[in-house]
Amino acid sequence: MKSTTLKKIINNSIYTLTLLIAATALGFVIFYVSKNNTANIALVYILALLMISRHTASYACGIFSAVFSVVSINCFFTYPFFAVNFTLDGYPITFIFMLAIAVLTSATTIRMKKQEKMIAERERRINETEKERIRANLLRAVSHDLRTPLTSIIGASASYLENQESLTQQECTDLISTINEDSHWLLNMVENLLSVTRIQNDGGKVTKEPEIIVEEVVSEAITRLKKRIPGADLKVSAPEQMLMLPMDPLLIEQVLINLLENALVHSGSNAPVELVITEEKDTITFHVIDHGKGIDVDILPELLSGHYEKPPASDAHRGMGIGLSICNTIVQAHGGILAAKNHDSGAEFYFTLPKEDNI
Repeated sequence: MKSTTLKKIINNSIYTLTLLIAATALGFVIFYVSKNNTANIALVYILALLMISRHTASYACGIFSAVFSVVSINCFFTYPFFAVNFTLDGYPITFIFMLAIAVLTSATTIRMKKQEKMIAERERRINETEKERIRANLLRAVSHDLRTPLTSIIGASASYLENQESLTQQECTDLISTINEDSHWLLNMVENLLSVTRIQNDGGKVTKEPEIIVEEVVSEAITRLKKRIPGADLKVSAPEQMLMLPMDPLLIEQVLINLLENALVHSGSNAPVELVITEEKDTITFHVIDHGKGIDVDILPELLSGHYEKPPASDAHRGMGIGLSICNTIVQAHGGILAAKNHDSGAEFYFTLPKEDNI
């Protein structure tokens, strides 16, 4: 704290002396060019005084500058030269006005800086409160959604171990399939949470690779998705020319997997899910379109923002909102926008990424 204060005092002193010396040098130039006209020289010192008081927000620097200015004008630019004579007409008034300018400017600047600091602190507290609320909602939703598959895995494994001899082959297969499906779901949830942790650790930003081929990211996402859902029916449409974007490919793959999996699992339709990629002048947009029952518009803001006050009771929708809020976090960290809407025969989730790395 002391070292910071000392550094500030030194910087203010250097700034003050530099401007006063510059004002004096400029005063000599004006003095000789304008043939002993001191009116403009006083304006130069007043300008320096305003700049010093505004920049340093220090009463000491302002008062010193006012005294220095009056003495300099009296000594260097008023006859008799290089001699101080405060008995000349107008000098007490000049000194009082310059002193008043310094004090008022410093007081105004100090008050403005205090207000700016208070506003910044208030915004920081609001942001921290909002982050804590979202984190609490997310953790509450995660605990709810993790409990269901864990309970299912424990129950299925216990049934298998306790009744292995009396179970039919089909019943054993069903129990193992349940364990396998819930394990994959838990793995997906962990991957999502790790993605968010990466972004939070980087201060809300991501480390982008400059030129990533979009088609390769889409292909890898579909390959990973089909390992989880072997029967996934997908239809991909993209421009013929090669598209490139600055991005973190692993995170964008995670977004695509989440959106495609949500569409396959929650749409309530057997129709193919469409992934359409469109190119605009400054952006590329990824559209995930299903042909199912659509999304209740009342819950869309909660799903996208992570404000998960009331997690869905049905296990069929477990993790949907968490996945979407994580997608939103990833897309925003890339400087993009995630949105959703219903169309005539289902729902569409789409996100837009900028072609230039402007964040």
